[in-house]
Amino acid sequence: MANKQFSVWEHTKITIAVIFGALLNALALNYFLIPANVYASGLTGAAQLISNILGDFISIHISMGILLLVLNIPVVILGWLKVGRAFTLYSFISVVCITIFLEIIPIQTQAADIMLYAVFGGVISAVGIGITLKMGASTGGLDIIAMVLSRMNDKPVGTYFFIINAIIIVSAGAIYGWDKALYTLVSLYASTRVIDAIHTRHQKLTVMIVTKKTSELKEAIHARMVRGITVVPAKGAFSNEQKEMMMIVITRYELYEIEHIIKEIDPGAFTNIVQTTGVFGVFRKE
Repeated sequence: MANKQFSVWEHTKITIAVIFGALLNALALNYFLIPANVYASGLTGAAQLISNILGDFISIHISMGILLLVLNIPVVILGWLKVGRAFTLYSFISVVCITIFLEIIPIQTQAADIMLYAVFGGVISAVGIGITLKMGASTGGLDIIAMVLSRMNDKPVGTYFFIINAIIIVSAGAIYGWDKALYTLVSLYASTRVIDAIHTRHQKLTVMIVTKKTSELKEAIHARMVRGITVVPAKGAFSNEQKEMMMIVITRYELYEIEHIIKEIDPGAFTNIVQTTGVFGVFRKE
């Protein structure tokens, strides 16, 4: 019964964090980025750019929130099939909440200082994204695509992020002026730095767990994650206690899940999480 209540509380906590992150993203867009004609990253920026182009050149007015939801539908389907239901469900909740908040929150008519609006918009948006990632979910879009690509080809996904964002920046610069593209770059830089500070910039991480509950941890990890585990004998230098060290390589999107498992099974386990620059040999990609 206690485990069930704890599970319900965990789901409630994640949902609240996802909704709060969506609210921050919507505030950043409607209060700062959109008034300054500065573009967000990923599919959010793509939806923003498409909405502007349709309204300015074809006189078809479709709200950015609706376009963001439409662009994310195939991505969510891909995530549901390739990534995992819980992660994808929370990500979809985030996208739906962002869409709702974008429709509810009024857009500011003008920006007093474009540079300040670009920086503050990027920072506020990044706080929302960082909180969502830290709770084991995402804001949809490129995060889900990145996770799928990471599992398929086991290569850094920074290139894909760069290509999508470069298309947005170049298109915005060519259509609306290169000053808007430069301000967008400033906003993206501020956003990236804040996300790295709140969550982690590393795509892969190695988790080393020193524990006396190896069997219970191994069973729990294998029940929730598809990852190989290496177990190494360990001995406390001061206490001379016989323990074991479990070593597992995960993606950054699985960080919350592994932390939750360790706290649930063995809160006293010594855990060290370090950057992994590369993996050779077998690394589960599906």
